[in-house]
Amino acid sequence: MGKQKRAPRPAHVDERPATAEGFADAMLAAAYDTARGVPGAAGKGASRLAPDFDLPAELAHGAELAGQRLIGRACRGGWLPEDLHQAIRRRVDEFAGSYVLDTLAAYAGQFAPAAVHPEWRDQLGEAGAVRWWAKSGPHLPQWAAKHILTPAEAVTAVIEALALLTTLPEITTVLPAPGTVLRPRPAGHHAVDEKKLSRVRALLAKAESSSFPEEAETLSAKAQELMTRHALDRVLVEAGAAVPDAPAARRLWLDTPYLDAKSLLVHVVAKANRCPAVFDPRWGFATVVGDEADLDSVALLTTSLLVQATRAMIAGGQADRGRRSREFRQSFLVSYATRIGERLEKAAETTLAESPDQANLLPVLASHEKKVATTFATLFPEVVTKSVTVRSHDGWGAGRAAADRARLPG
Repeated sequence: MGKQKRAPRPAHVDERPATAEGFADAMLAAAYDTARGVPGAAGKGASRLAPDFDLPAELAHGAELAGQRLIGRACRGGWLPEDLHQAIRRRVDEFAGSYVLDTLAAYAGQFAPAAVHPEWRDQLGEAGAVRWWAKSGPHLPQWAAKHILTPAEAVTAVIEALALLTTLPEITTVLPAPGTVLRPRPAGHHAVDEKKLSRVRALLAKAESSSFPEEAETLSAKAQELMTRHALDRVLVEAGAAVPDAPAARRLWLDTPYLDAKSLLVHVVAKANRCPAVFDPRWGFATVVGDEADLDSVALLTTSLLVQATRAMIAGGQADRGRRSREFRQSFLVSYATRIGERLEKAAETTLAESPDQANLLPVLASHEKKVATTFATLFPEVVTKSVTVRSHDGWGAGRAAADRARLPG
């Protein structure tokens, strides 16, 4: 992970600015104060900058200048549209969040489609960062009208949006930022099999919704078989490629509470799928490195198991008040993740042992593992191992039992 770097903080401006650059500096100064926790900084700054019932063109242009300065720094610093969307969900209200997404859409619109990575562009649409405002006028008045905000309310939201952007540290680059020269994929690129992935998703959805354990187990076993066979077949095919695909990286965002325990679940699922993972506690995401299809499996399986773990944890609390404590639930999830890891490792070993191509697979898998490990070490040269504390014996036992009942999809 890169060290946190912030843009130079602009000086305070006591009088209302007269130029767009002056408004930009004033809003950035208020944003830095807001980010530092100065009480009422956003509202006070907005009242001074927009005291009347209009939004002057210079103010609107200043907001755009400030936003583009910070959003460009964030994108070049590794933040993807999905990352920004997740940060918005956790840190600001709907108005500031909407302004960040519009700022992102405006930033992306500066680049030719060929200069934006396809996955980056897909994330842009999924996050809702789409240009909707008329080009004939500035964005801020149109945005304020859309959300029925007064000028002071609109500028307050802008300052809060800018405050969020000032806090974003540099993070590991997993996709090139817009404007970066894109390297074409090798001619023999082995794309993710969307048809098989769709079948796995469908099986998982049925398994999670089924009220009949036997049916769920059958569905999950089928999903497990599909993912494992596909992974083994894929590594054999790619082993013969002239230029094999380089490992990729993906961020998985986790919701509070119990982030440490949930990150442990990501780790064990990733490990069973031949992928190392690292957790960033500052923002609550894990980064997983591996083959694209393996990353899909990790994401699908982690999501499914988190749903099952949460459901089992809450169900236990309904029957016993003592199981609603933070200590119990933290221990439950840690135990659950530990036991799930044991089950997944055993399943992976069994599948490999039963493969008719085992002799060919072993050296190929060893080479694949080395390639992934090298990429991980390059992206994360300094990784600190951290233990997770367990303070409830009852929670540990309940989590292990729930993990034994969990329906594994892979």
